[in-house]
Amino acid sequence: MTDNREMSYGPARALPGDQIAITTNPDTEPFWEKAKAHKLTACQCADCGHFRMPPSPYCPECQSTAKQWPDLPGTGTVFSFAICTRNPKNGEEYVYVPVVIALDGTDGAHLVSNLGGCDADDVEIGMKVTVDWNPIKDDWVLPVFKPI
Repeated sequence: MTDNREMSYGPARALPGDQIAITTNPDTEPFWEKAKAHKLTACQCADCGHFRMPPSPYCPECQSTAKQWPDLPGTGTVFSFAICTRNPKNGEEYVYVPVVIALDGTDGAHLVSNLGGCDADDVEIGMKVTVDWNPIKDDWVLPVFKPI
């Protein structure tokens, strides 16, 4: 067994956009429409202000169905991450870093994404990041992150 702490992974990249497809529904479409315009948002309860990601029909705090989609600053902090070395679609060697980002301006909402723009070896919990945009299938755009 190899001690991964002694490995060097190299540059982290977003997964190829032509391999990523999404489906929308009434609870998620506002997120994806804003992403097309290169704006980051999160579902917020219009009654109590609680942010929820992923979006859901009911607020887990007050059970309201009222939603709003405020523009967010597009920054956050790495809450958790993994370093992956194989493309999940075809198994080829490919270094990518799935991350959970604590989004600034949301009182704790988290978004699962990818991190690029740095060596995978340099990623750490607490790292400050900013949003970047990765075109994917069907003219949608995926928010990904890079270090500030």
